[in-house]
Amino acid sequence: MSAVSVEHLVVRHGDLVAVDDVSFTADAGEVLALLGPNGAGKTSTVEVLEGYGRPHAGRVRVLGHDPGTERDRIVGRIGVMLQDGGVYPGIRPPEMLHLLAAMYDDPADPDALLERVGLADRAGATWRQLSGGEQQRLSLAMALVGRPQVAFLDEPTAGVDVRGRQVIRQIVRELADGGCAVVLCTHELDEAEKVADRVVIVDRGKVVATGTLDELRSGTSGEVRFSAVPELDVDALGQHLGADVTEVAPGEYVVADGGHDSHLAAKLTGWLANHDVALGDLRAGRQRLEDVFLLLTADEAEPDVRRAMEPKRRGRRGRRS
Repeated sequence: MSAVSVEHLVVRHGDLVAVDDVSFTADAGEVLALLGPNGAGKTSTVEVLEGYGRPHAGRVRVLGHDPGTERDRIVGRIGVMLQDGGVYPGIRPPEMLHLLAAMYDDPADPDALLERVGLADRAGATWRQLSGGEQQRLSLAMALVGRPQVAFLDEPTAGVDVRGRQVIRQIVRELADGGCAVVLCTHELDEAEKVADRVVIVDRGKVVATGTLDELRSGTSGEVRFSAVPELDVDALGQHLGADVTEVAPGEYVVADGGHDSHLAAKLTGWLANHDVALGDLRAGRQRLEDVFLLLTADEAEPDVRRAMEPKRRGRRGRRS
């Protein structure tokens, strides 16, 4: 049995359908990243899983229980990291963690947890005196003090510095390795690529892709991608290369079937040099998660993005849950 199960979930806010027939699972011991642009339905979905929202249709289970009607059966077994709020402005980190620890039968050691998230030297500061990144780390500690079997983490690295991000990534990985099911709700693709075992991409309330990172990033060997300054003359460049070139995002280009030309790199760098343009990077075959995300969440009014990237995704776009 999956630790988290979502089947055909529908959530409405008035006339707006925020979540439209969404299905996915998260297993014990894995990090599932729920990705999507703002307004995609991520938060509405997670609120139902946490027991704070109600579905209009569909079925959700967390540790085998309905979080809406049986929240008392799971509240001591899940950890919830909110994006903001939930903390007294004048409270200090040790006080907050000890207060929460008293609510659990077998909590983690609050002082050790404070050390683990790198806030031991900020024990005397109040919540309002902590930086945004420090507040995020304390929020993570708050979500973990009850030794959760399922952790819902909303944008855990937002506003966190590089060192803090590394700490959070390591903690998330350790959580999963210890058997916790981690549902990571984020729009930061870099974080998902570094910690997620599986990814669910949602857009306009629907699941548009799901799979492991390798499954989502796998591409055809005949396509080449590169970065340079925006608004290159793609027609002239395409004529020079003998292949169609499309700018799929500002400064990001795709050369269709370029991978079949062993001299393409030389042709490309030569053309760019002649036009005083520096090559940012050059890659073939596998897509970055960002490339996949741009394709699947591109606005319908942006057909060039979809047309340039679609060949890699045929077959998977039909896999809507």
